[in-house]
Amino acid sequence: MSIFSKPKKEENADEFHRDYGLFSNIGYIFKAFARYRKSLFFVLIAGGVAGASMSYIWSFIGKLVIDMIERQAGSADKDIKPLLWLVIGAVVIELVFLCVNNISAQKLSVGFTYIRMMLVKERIAKTLSMEYETLETPEMLDRLQKAKRATNGDWHGVQGMMTYMQTMATYVVSVVVSTVIMATFNPWIILVVGILSVIQFLFFDYIRRKDKREMWDAMMPHWRKLDYMTHVTTDFSFAKDIRLFGMKKFLTKRQKEVYDVELEHWWRSRQFWVWNTLFSHGIAFIRNIIVVGWLIWSMVENGLSIGNFTLYFASSMAFSNAAMQVLTAISGLKERSAQTDDFRSYMDIPIGDETAETIPIPEAEEYEFTFENVSFRYKGQENYALKNINITLSPGEKLAVVGLNGAGKTTFIKLLLRLYDVSEGRILLNGTDIRSFDRAEYFRMFAPAFQDVTVFAFPMSENVSMSEPFNTDKDRAEKMLRSAGLGEKIDSLEKGVDTELLKVLYDDGVDLSGGEKQKLALARALYKNSKIIVLDEPTAALDALAEYRLYQSFDGMIGKKTAVYISHRLSSTRFCDRVAMFAKGEMVETGTHEELMELNGEYAEMFRVQAQYYVEDKDIIVSEGVIENG
Repeated sequence: MSIFSKPKKEENADEFHRDYGLFSNIGYIFKAFARYRKSLFFVLIAGGVAGASMSYIWSFIGKLVIDMIERQAGSADKDIKPLLWLVIGAVVIELVFLCVNNISAQKLSVGFTYIRMMLVKERIAKTLSMEYETLETPEMLDRLQKAKRATNGDWHGVQGMMTYMQTMATYVVSVVVSTVIMATFNPWIILVVGILSVIQFLFFDYIRRKDKREMWDAMMPHWRKLDYMTHVTTDFSFAKDIRLFGMKKFLTKRQKEVYDVELEHWWRSRQFWVWNTLFSHGIAFIRNIIVVGWLIWSMVENGLSIGNFTLYFASSMAFSNAAMQVLTAISGLKERSAQTDDFRSYMDIPIGDETAETIPIPEAEEYEFTFENVSFRYKGQENYALKNINITLSPGEKLAVVGLNGAGKTTFIKLLLRLYDVSEGRILLNGTDIRSFDRAEYFRMFAPAFQDVTVFAFPMSENVSMSEPFNTDKDRAEKMLRSAGLGEKIDSLEKGVDTELLKVLYDDGVDLSGGEKQKLALARALYKNSKIIVLDEPTAALDALAEYRLYQSFDGMIGKKTAVYISHRLSSTRFCDRVAMFAKGEMVETGTHEELMELNGEYAEMFRVQAQYYVEDKDIIVSEGVIENG
């Protein structure tokens, strides 16, 4: 397919993407200047004037030197002192402009990077505040990828706009000065050079838009895949599986496939710019022939002086260069503006609770949660993950939610925590739909511990408090860690709870085992001291007996708080007030352990199957009640 062929028209299915326009985005950048570094306005102007002045000073000096030489050639006075003072003065002025230009360029470079980092910070804050369900979709991940690309370097997106604005400041001044000079010679030459520069720019802009559409936009899903493959092949947590399952060739092949797609797009992109280079050189050649020919004709026919020839020739070259640079900067600005559109579109995506009217969670001694005909289906899925769930979680109740993997237990918890909103039905908190409450305020009611424990490269105490050092009670963090079963681990560490976890930021960081991570998660839940405790299989890395004992100890520590225990193993059901048995997205049985055993249904069968694996020391286990009535 030719690079000039029209692409198939595609509908823009992204409902959140907006084209803000060049001037709106320039205003957005200026507002960022005002927010984070106001001095950049003045540095930008000073740098533009200094940079433009440097390009013209020797054009004027050259003319004056030639004129002085011509005058002295026909005079008896051969004093060269005025000529020397002229050159010395020009050198001093150029040095001043050079210093101003270099200092401003340095300050602008640092300032632009600082502002980009602040916008990255805003983007991260936006991502962290987005709804869990929304951020999980491929469409939103692509939007995030575009927003990241728009803040990914000096010449991309928002900082690219700042850099081109700096270029514009310099060359706009150059165009104005050269226009004034050339107007004293012949205004028509300005028109000719201007038209040729516009033609050159229009082709450049066509290539730019085509490259943006067929390279950058088309590559976003592939870059997301490449980021994932890079993560898999460099993250140490994947290292054991890769080696033991011999995945080297497989992963290398998959990564090469992604690289091949990128290489194909890069090759096509380079073709676009080769055509632009050839066209640009052709236009520049025609422009130079016209200007030089016009000046030579003026010397021959109109007696144009050598000094003026020098000035006008240098000015015409400066004008054509500045005009093209301005137009190129405009094109570059438009390209970076389109990338800034991606960033701003992401930043302007409404967050549910920002646009919805919410009410505060009422202060109460007790909180009751009721699922009324709740069904849920993940986006893009035909089948329901949960179907017609009706259950009430009473204040202070200990509820065990059990079932095989894939039964819908974790989805049930995500709905209770409001990481997702229900597809059908409603969940009530003391009689009010939980969607009426502010999501962040609602989250504070829960202290969760999940199976997939995230460990941060922070000290152990901050990994428990999940807060800044000045908001971390180290004594309380240590108490909760010991309560969760990590006392011996803490005693073995030289720095105790001040020990850095992971080796990402500190070489002496400590890695925890799977079981230790899950105990860390339990310590977090205890430290948060929320009204409702939710444990989503946080002890899966422990053996069944250790899990049972830890659950018993943990249940004693949370006291009369409401708690939900999720597990496909049944060690938590014996001390819970009620059991909810899930299968294939439905709640098939509910009742106490004894009631469900008497019912002799799916729960009883599952309990009897599992009970045989607990028999390691039957006397101890029976005495602890694990298989009693089993």
